[in-house]
Amino acid sequence: MSVFVIAEAGVNHNGSIELAFKLIDAAVNSGADAVKFQTFKAENLVAKNTQKAEYQKQTTNLSESQFHMLKKLELDINVHKKLIEYCKKNDIVFLSSPFDHESIDLLNELELQIFKIPSGEITNLPYLRRIGSLRKEVILSTGMSTLKEIEEALIILTSAGTLKENITILHANTMYPTPMEDVNLRAMQTIQDKFDIRVGYSDHTLGIEVDIAAVAMGATIIEKHFTLDKTMDGPDHKSSISPDELKAMVSAIRNIEKALGSSIKKPSKSEKPNIIMARKSIVASKFIKKGELLTDKNITTKRPGTGISPMEWDSIVDKVAKQNYQLDDLL
Repeated sequence: MSVFVIAEAGVNHNGSIELAFKLIDAAVNSGADAVKFQTFKAENLVAKNTQKAEYQKQTTNLSESQFHMLKKLELDINVHKKLIEYCKKNDIVFLSSPFDHESIDLLNELELQIFKIPSGEITNLPYLRRIGSLRKEVILSTGMSTLKEIEEALIILTSAGTLKENITILHANTMYPTPMEDVNLRAMQTIQDKFDIRVGYSDHTLGIEVDIAAVAMGATIIEKHFTLDKTMDGPDHKSSISPDELKAMVSAIRNIEKALGSSIKKPSKSEKPNIIMARKSIVASKFIKKGELLTDKNITTKRPGTGISPMEWDSIVDKVAKQNYQLDDLL
């Protein structure tokens, strides 16, 4: 199964539909399978006096609240419809993470088949129950969570009607950007082993190497924030990768997919011709007269591998030569 690569545009459109279209173009150009935005009403998401996260304070206007910051980044239903149509036209999957019940219903009305649950909602029982009841494909991010919280979220989703086989759990860390020492990529495999479920990785590190490692470790979904310009004002631009980096990441992932192979150890099609040239045969190490005893004094192993394999050495030693052999003749 091919890795499903989600190019996370998030709120990097800065409230501009023109910028959102350009982000979709960049995602298409990268070869990603999907481009993901965020759907929310600021009034439903955050209390008006809520402080910004520290990383948001560093990349946005310090004088505005989290509410006012988010209010500028909302996408209304008409914009959603235009973005969905544009994605269809460009043959890329439109995704969006809903952050409140109204947004869940909006995306359901727009007939999204995959619902991406952001890390912050993993302990939101009514929210999880609402999405679970839709019986769609679910991608669950698990930043800041414990195994117990993941288990509880899974129980809520499945009890509400979503099949476990339709759920993929993404390991994640919600620090923007994530320090390498906090990635803990092996936890993705712990999740897979614990719950016997498909897993993936939602990445907030700078660079692309961790995403490639995650694919090598079994990730079926990779999600990565990207932006057109890391210097733009906005909460996530600074911790996002560029379009060129996104394209390089997708290309590397596709190469890793090929390289992982079938798990069956056997000579590959490309290396089979090299067997003859790289392996050795038993040959005469000096002139051998017919009737002479074959010993380690007059036989040795050399390329090419077109004669008797050296693995037959013990069955050849102490046999009588049935003919004359010149130096380097195959036995």
